[in-house]
Amino acid sequence: MKIKEFIVVEGKDDTTAIKHAVDADTIETNGSAVNEATIEKVRRAQRTRGVILFTDPDYPGEKIRKTIAEAVPGCKHAFLTKEAALGKGGKGIGVEHASPEAIRDALKDAQMMHETISEEISQEDLLTAGLIGGEGAKERRIMLGDLLKIGYTNGKQLHKRLMMFQISRQEFAEALLVVRQEEQNE
Repeated sequence: MKIKEFIVVEGKDDTTAIKHAVDADTIETNGSAVNEATIEKVRRAQRTRGVILFTDPDYPGEKIRKTIAEAVPGCKHAFLTKEAALGKGGKGIGVEHASPEAIRDALKDAQMMHETISEEISQEDLLTAGLIGGEGAKERRIMLGDLLKIGYTNGKQLHKRLMMFQISRQEFAEALLVVRQEEQNE
């Protein structure tokens, strides 16, 4: 599988994992303190071939994603679940631990975040759906993020991410239905 866009990753081990999964070029941030030279590289890549941000599903990875997305609009975003990114024996979490299949799936599902945010889903909808506050909300957000391919977020960020990815009421309702069915099957 050939990827046209540059894939922004955190380090060398991530690049190695990407190369085992797909034919693509990467840009490494070398940690969460993203410097101006790296931002300039990403800007150039975005202008020429496009960019997919593919960081670890943890706090530093989200910090890198946010920093670059703010500095370089129009990037696509690919997400791994924490389970797919978990190292052997539960040691570490990151792109470098993911299987080639999980990496290909995440890259295939890469989506664009939009600057213009239309509010189809309200905070009240999230509260009613049991996605913020209350028992089991975190687990439901994890499942919802996986189903919608928007990654995991805390309660405060979920609304913003749904809006940025322009998730429709119908997509939201369908994913929520699956979440509720999964809960009943447990």
